[in-house]
Amino acid sequence: MFYEIANVGGLLAMNDRVASGGALSVFVVYVLAVLFIAWLSNRTASSREFLSEYFLGSRSLGMWAFALTFAATSASGGTFIGFPSIVYSSGWVVALWIGGYMIVPIVALGLMGKRLNHVARLGESITLPDVVRDRFESPLLGTVSTVLIVFFMVFNLIAQFKSGAVILQTLLESEPAFHAVSDWFGAQIRDVSLLGDAAGKPSYLLCLMMFAFVVIIYTAYGGFRAVVWTDVMQGLVMVAGVLFLLPLTIWAVGGLDKATREMAEMTPPHHVRLRIQVAQSPTESSVVIPNNSWLIQESNGVRQVFRTKLRCEIPLGSSLAQCLLANESTNEIPAIELTYDKHIESQAATKLSQPVHIEVVDRVPYKFGANQPGVYVTAPGPDPEKIDGFLPINLAISFFLMWTFSTAGQPSGMVRLMAFNNTQTFRRAIFTVSIYFSLIYFPIVVIFCCARVLLPGWETEPDRIMPEMAQATSTLAGMPWLAGLLLAAPFAAVMSTMDSFLLMISSSVVRDIYQRNFNPDVSETNIKRITYATTFIVGFCGMILAINPSRLLQDIIIFTTTGLSTTFLVAVFLALYWPRFNLPGVLSAIFAGFGSHVALYLFGTLSHPAYKITPFEPGGVHPFVLGTAISLVVSVGVTLLTGPPPTSLVRKYFGRPKPHK
Repeated sequence: MFYEIANVGGLLAMNDRVASGGALSVFVVYVLAVLFIAWLSNRTASSREFLSEYFLGSRSLGMWAFALTFAATSASGGTFIGFPSIVYSSGWVVALWIGGYMIVPIVALGLMGKRLNHVARLGESITLPDVVRDRFESPLLGTVSTVLIVFFMVFNLIAQFKSGAVILQTLLESEPAFHAVSDWFGAQIRDVSLLGDAAGKPSYLLCLMMFAFVVIIYTAYGGFRAVVWTDVMQGLVMVAGVLFLLPLTIWAVGGLDKATREMAEMTPPHHVRLRIQVAQSPTESSVVIPNNSWLIQESNGVRQVFRTKLRCEIPLGSSLAQCLLANESTNEIPAIELTYDKHIESQAATKLSQPVHIEVVDRVPYKFGANQPGVYVTAPGPDPEKIDGFLPINLAISFFLMWTFSTAGQPSGMVRLMAFNNTQTFRRAIFTVSIYFSLIYFPIVVIFCCARVLLPGWETEPDRIMPEMAQATSTLAGMPWLAGLLLAAPFAAVMSTMDSFLLMISSSVVRDIYQRNFNPDVSETNIKRITYATTFIVGFCGMILAINPSRLLQDIIIFTTTGLSTTFLVAVFLALYWPRFNLPGVLSAIFAGFGSHVALYLFGTLSHPAYKITPFEPGGVHPFVLGTAISLVVSVGVTLLTGPPPTSLVRKYFGRPKPHK
């Protein structure tokens, strides 16, 4: 039968059972600590007014709690799963791509933080829709804001669910009991057409369900205070995990200089479709070939090395492998083919237990960087789909602006800005978060450039590179238990963002739609019940949608992050600082930003052959930059062409109004 090699670039033959056993114990302790914090938070909150406590922690966050909950929420699954996959796939140029994130705290907190906190206290607002609704005395505006927030948050939930499932999958896949359950589960779902390609990844589906259960339970039970307290712990775990992983990685590759020199020789893999045929058909049971299995073929002294993308099997009485692809069985197995000689040679010890013939049915080289040594250490970086590479200069400028300003427009961050207790806390937090982000993002670039040397072939499933590196480096260092801590770092990032998004959606539905529009006198007991039920329902729906997410998680993260910012950044900024800003102006800002962003993404996605989430970038400019500019111009124009806001509103939020000319 076929089998999957368990080595790292020829350097490691890990004992999976030992490696995962200690790591699993450490990881379980971490999860139990999170659940304990949720229980403790629920006990603390029981004596306080439910809505303000559950959704804002009674506006009492101190410096460390405020700084770490803001940082942990911003550092999501994109930071520890999606971002590493892009570094791994595109090389050193990604340092330029993420460069703007280092000044995010100065812009995101400094631009609106103090003023937003003040306005929220004036109106006793609990959510962002609360703020804009009260600022313009418009229930319609509050409802529109809620609907758009929920729209984008649901997409982001998909990304976070995928992240958590991928981490658990890496931790559990080598456990014999989990492997047996996964094989059984895969046999049960292989003919369920509604699952699509996910039917070929049963271990992912199992981990997705387990992760969803844990996060939904502790978020629903503990509320905002549980989210903040766990964010503090998770923020510390994240930075500790990165700072442990950095020296381990540099040691494992023999130094950063050596890793960079080897990267300069690498060439990108080819994406292929294979027809796999064995000489002897199975007679007792079908032969399963798990996804990410290595396959090697030698012919006339030439060795070819492939890695499968999906689980496939050779049925009884057949000699051809088949897998479920696009809701139907096919004999063409999606895979990648290594092109870098050293990585090909590192798989020389891998053998199959019976002869096999591999036919390459289709081979697709990278659009930019194919067969070009040095492409991983120079700009614009390799890209399988774009002929001008991963990061052309116009797009680099766009992303600097996008990362710098888009975080300021995130409703999840704005909720944190409404919860700190005083100005001194706010000022110190800006400095703390800036240092924190520097300790996270720069090391991640180094770590996952080095991962190209240690772990070849993860282009099959690049979002798994972070947890795979955690296991590989800790085992190389002779400390397999450390993988539990290193894996807790990305898991913490996912959970800290996931709980915030779940809480934001439930608060939007319960507070901004139900209570403010339909039942303002609802009892606290019923509010609690509706809030818990909403959190469970939203979490379950997010899990269902995460069954078949985008191949690169970061695609979803960027769409939702920039979408929320394009929709709300201009609207909220002008609402806070411009007394003349009126209701038609704020509605036009929101709809212009939302409409332009979604239109550019929809056009780009529909133009993509595989309908991958792809923005249309005219002139290499990201939709966030275009959409924000359109939102600003349209909103200012509409405001000046319509009447001024009521004097009572101007007086409430800005003091004595100046006479209009």
